[in-house]
Amino acid sequence: MIDVRPVLHAVGMLLCLLAAAMVLPALVDFRDNHAEWRVFATSAGFTLFFGLLLMLGTRTGQPRRSVRQTYLTVTFGWLVPGLFAALPLIHGPLQMSAVDAAFEAVSGLTTTGATVIRGLDGLPRGLLLWRALLNWLGGLGVIAMAMAILPNLAIGGMQMFRLEVPGPAERASTRARRIAVVTAGAYGGGTALLALGLWFAGMTGFEAMVHAMSAISTGGFSTSDASVGHFRNVGIELMLIVGMAAGGLPFLLFFQAAQGNGRAALGDIQLRWYFGLMGLGTLAVTSWLVADRGLALADALRHGAFTVVSVMTGTGLFTLEYGTWGGMPAAVLFFLAFVGGCAGSTTGGIKVFRFQLLFADALVQMRRLLRPHAVLIASFNRRPIPEDVLGSVMGFLFVYALAFALLAMALSFLGVDVLTSVTGAASALANLGPGLGAEIGPGGSHAGLPDAAKVLLCGGMLLGRLELFTVLVLFVPAFWRQ
Repeated sequence: MIDVRPVLHAVGMLLCLLAAAMVLPALVDFRDNHAEWRVFATSAGFTLFFGLLLMLGTRTGQPRRSVRQTYLTVTFGWLVPGLFAALPLIHGPLQMSAVDAAFEAVSGLTTTGATVIRGLDGLPRGLLLWRALLNWLGGLGVIAMAMAILPNLAIGGMQMFRLEVPGPAERASTRARRIAVVTAGAYGGGTALLALGLWFAGMTGFEAMVHAMSAISTGGFSTSDASVGHFRNVGIELMLIVGMAAGGLPFLLFFQAAQGNGRAALGDIQLRWYFGLMGLGTLAVTSWLVADRGLALADALRHGAFTVVSVMTGTGLFTLEYGTWGGMPAAVLFFLAFVGGCAGSTTGGIKVFRFQLLFADALVQMRRLLRPHAVLIASFNRRPIPEDVLGSVMGFLFVYALAFALLAMALSFLGVDVLTSVTGAASALANLGPGLGAEIGPGGSHAGLPDAAKVLLCGGMLLGRLELFTVLVLFVPAFWRQ
């Protein structure tokens, strides 16, 4: 039998952190003289009570978690806080149903950005801040998981990014703490710098902070139904492009730069592919906006770049409602949504490095056709790619495609139209948020979907955020047998 005490202890710690975060929107609403502050205060107290109950009741001297306990911690560490994060939405002025509130909270914590709320422009500032905080905390959790957990679990080729820490355990823990401090500092510092830039560009201080947290975390929650298009400000759009692109970078890059190894970090082939695909996508969408929509080149480039960066990083902010675009740009955006950003970033999707690994292997296979007796080994960043890594990536891609197909078919079975089913499933698994079409596209809402569809999409968001196998392994009977 698995000892779940370390799991519950970790979940309790996360609930305490969530309760502390609820204090911030409570203070904002109290300052605005809005009664919503009582809802946040009560929710914070309720969440803190259960968090402390779990922490104090499950203390154990076990120094390390087993692999099974780690899987459980990762899954329930996202699911349980997501349910408690829904409390202010259920009991606040929106009076949302439990399903809608859970959908909004899970979407926020997984940095998906899908929403069931209409009328964002008229909401209390506390609720808008709460949604942005969920994005920001979720992004921080994604970075921690991608750097410290997934590589050790060897999920989907992530073992290629396992941190090599030579020396005794004491030195290893010291270096791990330094990495955590530097990356958290880069995440927080980047958010502050972006917020300051947006404020200077014309946003209010509150709007700047909300959008900065949303962009760096690649979460996508905004303060307006029209998203960034509400501001009609070129400076704001350019700064958010930089912020969203930064959110798609591997945050270990900042630690390497702090170690004086910035030049080697910037030479990472993953970054070349990331910016290369982003540039090609921008060129394609910009050309279409000029040729089909008649936009001036400067406007087309600005909107094209913003849309491509937002979709590829899974942010979901928008300046133009691209949900009704058809043909070539829709195909480009659909592909880029699946690609996602770099490993160790806040983005969703399959991740650039997995495509690189498969491309490197495909090149080797073709060369073997020409030179059957040659010894050829696929490499990534001048390192040979082990066979088990390639097998892990292939397995991940197969399960990802299967999950997408099953989720899309399940949504269609519930009566959802084909376009909404396919793009809704894709955006949930890629943690993008908006899909295509009038209903769930940019500027739309998932509110009109059946409750069962929202529950399925919540599952898709969690699966996509936790790299599929972390959740699916819990349904294997052998997992529960010692």
